[in-house]
Amino acid sequence: MPAVEAQARALLLRYGVVFRRLLERESGLPPWRELLYVYRRMEARGELRGGRFVQGFSGEQYALPEAVASLREIRNRPRQGDLIALSAADPLNLSGIVTPGRRVTLQQSHRLLYRDGVPIALSAQREITLLETIDPREEWQVRNALLRKPLHSALHPPPLRPV
Repeated sequence: MPAVEAQARALLLRYGVVFRRLLERESGLPPWRELLYVYRRMEARGELRGGRFVQGFSGEQYALPEAVASLREIRNRPRQGDLIALSAADPLNLSGIVTPGRRVTLQQSHRLLYRDGVPIALSAQREITLLETIDPREEWQVRNALLRKPLHSALHPPPLRPV
């Protein structure tokens, strides 16, 4: 049972909120009933909360307290039009599972573009497919955000050059 508890905790840390349908793409997991047993015990100890956090999904859902606070904040925040691109192979690719629309194949060469958490475009072999209607004035910005390579960040500094 310690291995199941470790997996249950890892899933909570990855997603913040866990429910059965969310874990469809995960491989190597114990049966949902075993995870439920762990989550129910954790809820009884006050380590997480049970409830309905993500609309449109039946069954039990469990969330870390900080995830519940973040969800409440996001729900009340006006949409800002933030664009975020990620690899379709990223575990955060939940298109067709948590977000509306079709599922996107888990391939490293494919990229997804989200606007305020909703997938709006897909790039596969440098060909772009719009998943929702885009204002023609924004199309260049959407295409550029999707095809642009990620910039170096503080977590991944550029390689040092010899002096």
